[in-house]
Amino acid sequence: MILSNQMPIVLVLDLLAQHIEILNSDWIIIGRQVKTSAGKYIDLLCMDHDGDLVVVELKKDLTPREVTAQVIDYASCVSDMKLEELAELYLEFTNNTYTLNQAYEKKYGTKLDSDSVNQNVEMVVVASKMDASTERIIRYLRNKYVVDINILFFNVFGYEEKRFISRVWFEEDVETQMPCNISNNTWNHEYYVSFGEGERRWNDACKYGFISGGGGPWYSNTLKMLSVGDRVWANIPQTGYVGVGIVTEEFQLAKNALFDTNGKKLGFKDITTEGNYLYSIDDEEKAEYNVKIKWTKTTTEKQAVKEIGFFGNQNTVCRPREKKWKFTVERLKTLWNIKD
Repeated sequence: MILSNQMPIVLVLDLLAQHIEILNSDWIIIGRQVKTSAGKYIDLLCMDHDGDLVVVELKKDLTPREVTAQVIDYASCVSDMKLEELAELYLEFTNNTYTLNQAYEKKYGTKLDSDSVNQNVEMVVVASKMDASTERIIRYLRNKYVVDINILFFNVFGYEEKRFISRVWFEEDVETQMPCNISNNTWNHEYYVSFGEGERRWNDACKYGFISGGGGPWYSNTLKMLSVGDRVWANIPQTGYVGVGIVTEEFQLAKNALFDTNGKKLGFKDITTEGNYLYSIDDEEKAEYNVKIKWTKTTTEKQAVKEIGFFGNQNTVCRPREKKWKFTVERLKTLWNIKD
C-alpha cells in the first residue's frame, strides 16, 4: 500500500528534513521553510559539494504552471545569496550548534571556498506523482534551455509493520560526478585543478611535478579526465592560482607513481615530502591518486593570484564552461606571460 499519498505534507517534509539522503546523500540541508524576499517559504534549501544551492519543493495542490513558476521563483530569490547569509541561515537551522563551514568540511573533507559558493541553483520538485503537463514543461526547460530543474518521484510503501521508500528521478542527470555548471558556452579546452588542501602540499607538487586527489571516488575520479598533453591551471582554494602545466602521465595510484630524483626513479615512500600521499595504500577506493605534470609556470603560495571575478570550484579537476573561467585563464596568461 502506498502511504505517501496519505501522509500530510508536514510529515513528508519532516521525514526528508531528518533524512536528506533519501533525496541525495551528497546534499547538506542549510534551511527549512526558508523565507524568500517575496515573502514565500521554501520547503528545504540545500547545498551540494560544489557549494551550489538546491531548492527542494514538495508539490502541493497547484496547477502545472504554478508548480513550475513557484520553484523557479524560489531559485531566483536565493540565487544572489552570499556566503554570510547562508552561514547565518544554517546556524539558525542547527540552533547555533554547528557552523556551515564545519558541516561542509566534515561532509566533504575540504573547506568551503567562498569564491565558488552559489554559482548555480538546482531546482527539485518532490512528488508521489506528476501530471503530464508539468512533466512536459519541465522536460522542455531542461532539454531546450538547459535549466537545472527536475522532479523526484517519492513514495513510502507499507507492508505489515514495515515501511519501504521508493525514489526515482524524472530525468537522470548524466554527469553526477561533474559538478561544473553546464551552460551554452563552449569549453576552452583548459582544465581547472584544485590542489593544496588536506594532506597535500603545493611545494611537493612543484618539486616533483604532479597533482593528486583521494579519500574517496568523488575526489579522485575526476583525475581520469586528464590525458597526456592537456593543460591544467592549479588553484589552492581560498588562496589563489599558483601554477599552470602540461600532463605528462595519466591517472595512477600514488603508491605506484615514480619520480625522477637525482638520476633515480623513486616512489613516494622514498622521497621527502611535506604532505602525506600514502595514507590509505590498502584501500584503492579511498587511496590517493595522482597525475604527473610538467609545470610551465609556478608561484609560491604567498604569490598566488586571486582576483575578483576569478573562477573557483571544489572539484579536483573539472572542465568549466562559464565566462568566468575564460576570463580567469586569459587573465592568468597575461600575468604569467603564457603564450599559446
